[in-house]
Amino acid sequence: MSVKATPATRAAEAAGLRARLLEYEYDPAAEAIGLHAAAALGLSPAAVFKTLVAVLDTGELVCAAIPSDARLSLKALATALGAKRAEMAEPARAERATGYVVGGISPLGQKKRLRTVFDASALEQAEIVVNGGRRGLQLACAPAALIAALGAKAAPLRAG
Repeated sequence: MSVKATPATRAAEAAGLRARLLEYEYDPAAEAIGLHAAAALGLSPAAVFKTLVAVLDTGELVCAAIPSDARLSLKALATALGAKRAEMAEPARAERATGYVVGGISPLGQKKRLRTVFDASALEQAEIVVNGGRRGLQLACAPAALIAALGAKAAPLRAG
């Protein structure tokens, strides 16, 4: 596999993020893409963040980035963004808004920049890994720098 530039890698570079690119063999049959990425890269699932797209009760699409071994609390996401409710976005809608395919959605370089919230546990890590803009490509960087570059916020997002 060779690394090719993606909107996410270009956005990271433009933001001056010090990031490492990590590649792995993407398995389309994997039940949990984030857990598969963590295992393939030999990393803790707590450091590999999956990017989920949700829709608030206002109709706004937003992103949540949570550890690959966690489940998202939609109520916590809605609260963090000042809404009453949130639900997962339809995959086709998420793909249209971000410009990425499911399994390759990155918080960086989205076609339409969505407000993003990282689970607060990101700030406990020296480095977190997020999707690099295509299946099989991950980007590792300091969480505080990534959150600042995205104008994102951190809040507790884990379910139960």
